[in-house]
Amino acid sequence: MLSKKTKYGLKALAYLASQKDQQPVQISEIAKAENISQKFLESILLSLRKSGFLGSKKGKGGGYYLIKDPKEVLMTDVMRILEGPIAMVPCVSLNFYEKCADCPDEATCSVNKLMLMVRDANLEVYRNNTLADLIV
Repeated sequence: MLSKKTKYGLKALAYLASQKDQQPVQISEIAKAENISQKFLESILLSLRKSGFLGSKKGKGGGYYLIKDPKEVLMTDVMRILEGPIAMVPCVSLNFYEKCADCPDEATCSVNKLMLMVRDANLEVYRNNTLADLIV
């Protein structure tokens, strides 16, 4: 299941991407528009800023803004920052691989085979969608 952090992060990114002038938007405006706790949203936006998706401006007229064009923001990158590994189990992860302690042989593991298919299906969706695709 998608975490609230990821859900709210996607909503906030889509809100920022939908702004016509790409000027900084205050956290309070995003929180109100997307019905998100402002305190929780602050931590999400901070991690997105540290990851290079957002910029911020302090003071009057300040807030958060997208650094890249929404068409350049890949969902694979966003999901990995907000949600962590895309794979549901570590033995099929492309970037965070770990052998499962309870599995003697991945080649004959039925869970491994299923989770490879799930990972690949998710990657297919994420790789073929950008932030621009989420703008309503």
